[in-house]
Amino acid sequence: MKLSTRGRYGVRLMLDLALHYGEGPVLLKDISGRQGISEKYLWQLINSLKTVGLIGSTRGAHGGYVLARPPEEISLKEIVRVLEGSLCLVDCVENPAVCDRSQTCTSRDIWSEASNQISQILESMTLDKMVVKQRTKNQESIEYSI
Repeated sequence: MKLSTRGRYGVRLMLDLALHYGEGPVLLKDISGRQGISEKYLWQLINSLKTVGLIGSTRGAHGGYVLARPPEEISLKEIVRVLEGSLCLVDCVENPAVCDRSQTCTSRDIWSEASNQISQILESMTLDKMVVKQRTKNQESIEYSI
């Protein structure tokens, strides 16, 4: 499994919003500047994430984007599924009917187990945990450069 730019950038977008959670709406141009992702590309990601209720928006002079739920309630699995689709490594894991060998295939069992492990890891990692990791890395970077 290889995450596309859509999935990777989507996680960065959501992490940026989580880092600013509780500070009010965040402007798209600010996210773009901090993350080095074009506003046009972010707009595409935001639309998908808004549709499923992970991001909220406010219009007007003090408008922008916010997480629709607290960071501890949003897992990476949710984000990746919205932006990438299925987390299964091969189609037959999710839909055994696509392969005549599904019932007797040892490889399918391995792909199924690997897909489940990936899913569990992404489910256990929430945005609030990522915020803690990011702030730790930022602090280590400051200490290292002094």
